[in-house]
Amino acid sequence: MAYLSDIEIAQQCKMKPIAEIAKRAHVDEKYLEQYGRYKAKVDPILLKETDRKDGKLILVTAITPTPAGEGKTTTTIGLADGLSRIGKDVTVALREPSLGPVFGVKGGAAGGGWAQVVPMEDINLHFTGDFHAIGAANNLLAAMLDNHIHQGNALGIDPRKITWKRCVDMNDRQLRFIVDGLNGKANGTPREDGFDITVASEIMAVFCLASSITDLKERLSRLIVGYTYDDKPVTAGDLKAVGAMAALLKDAIKPNLVQTLEGTPAFVHGGPFANIAHGCNSVLATRLAMKMGDYTVTEAGFGADLGAEKFLDIKCRMAGLVPDAVVMVATVRALKMHGGLPRAELATEDLAALEKGIPNLLRHVSNIKNVYRLPCVVAVNRFPTDTDQEIDFVIRKCREMGVNTVLSTVWAEGGKGGEALAREVVRLCEEEKGDFHFAYDLEGTIEERIETLVKRIYGGAGINVMPAAKRQIAQLTALGYGNMPICVAKTQASFTDDPTKLGAPEGFIVTVKNVKVSAGAGFLVVLTGDIMTMPGLPRVPSAEKIDVDENGVISGLF
Repeated sequence: MAYLSDIEIAQQCKMKPIAEIAKRAHVDEKYLEQYGRYKAKVDPILLKETDRKDGKLILVTAITPTPAGEGKTTTTIGLADGLSRIGKDVTVALREPSLGPVFGVKGGAAGGGWAQVVPMEDINLHFTGDFHAIGAANNLLAAMLDNHIHQGNALGIDPRKITWKRCVDMNDRQLRFIVDGLNGKANGTPREDGFDITVASEIMAVFCLASSITDLKERLSRLIVGYTYDDKPVTAGDLKAVGAMAALLKDAIKPNLVQTLEGTPAFVHGGPFANIAHGCNSVLATRLAMKMGDYTVTEAGFGADLGAEKFLDIKCRMAGLVPDAVVMVATVRALKMHGGLPRAELATEDLAALEKGIPNLLRHVSNIKNVYRLPCVVAVNRFPTDTDQEIDFVIRKCREMGVNTVLSTVWAEGGKGGEALAREVVRLCEEEKGDFHFAYDLEGTIEERIETLVKRIYGGAGINVMPAAKRQIAQLTALGYGNMPICVAKTQASFTDDPTKLGAPEGFIVTVKNVKVSAGAGFLVVLTGDIMTMPGLPRVPSAEKIDVDENGVISGLF
């Protein structure tokens, strides 16, 4: 049997005009700005002018990622379609894909199989230009910073202490570290510089956390670009760059409306890194989705120790959101990898490997239930090679924790394969009220908050703060940044800061190498390893397989 590729499935879809999708989402035409027939932006003024009540919010997260794949975005979309099929008024809120993964290794981020958002090609490529606007705002600030130094440096900025980088939405390792301003005085001040990928720009995080244009401008004004010769922070506000940056972002900040393959309204907006930032779609899109549907399904990047933790401890804290239920996505294949089984052997039944790997799932579930105190269901993406014994084992172990397990086949069956999961989610929302708590409070020292997170969420024994990080913590505390939420940048492949430690290790120490402030976003970035903010392309990039014919039909995108 020949399987259709994701793009072939998407191209077969007969999309509905976006005005029809907007009507289904209770969005009046006067709030709609169409980008062709199948995409539109929604004016967030609708949030102030609607009298609709907020719907239920469902967060989809996952076990620690493996090369075997988990299917978090696919489950998010398939669950939304499943809710629609059982008669619920539903919306979905997702991140926008970055061009880096599209042309690199991972591919796009519009779902997969029969659970996708469309137009898939547009969403994965330029979409409505949001990322270009964010990159332009980022680089305008960089240009104004270097121009200020060139024109006399009235603020006394130390070129050796500039922290602001330029950005481009493409994997390009050649740009990680550069020297610019060369070839004479007329061409600027020579200095070391570098590029981040656009999704790693702090403007992306600011963009996704802003609740309005006014809030956006206030956050932009607090962006720290570097330090003076006497170690005082210099901000975008000091450089008088805020108004122009906001002008570049005035259209981008409006959430995008598209549809799933089955016509469910989907708000797709923003996409910060899930390491260096908080890894979820914009607050404005989430709020709009909740106003326009009785149920809103959203997701957060990587495993629950990163994506869900930051969604709950950063986004929910800042935006005043409380999820009504959490879906934990897992696969038998991935759990067997966590149990030490090689990827080549995942198709064979191995209950011993599954038993060794399942503590990873159980720790994530325990965190949601016992730390955050939220209702939870485990969604198992079933593969044809999964045996009944393996599935029964997972169900039994989760039941021992008081959590139900539902099999999901949304990749193969779309919304139909998500109906059982949808019914369990509705039951959780109606029958099991949560008692939401954050993993840590904002009182106390920065070190105490990091250690609390390591012990309560990761399952570690403590932290080792390197001398450079200790100096940075002391400086940031003295500057008044000591009571911010923390955004830990660590490997997504493990609960620890060591990507080789799979499963659910215990007794480990997390090494804190650096601590930086994202003053505009409003959190501290805690770096525990070598986090790449400008990825490179692989030996055989996905870009080599992508093409377009004379009719404009794209192939090779996934």
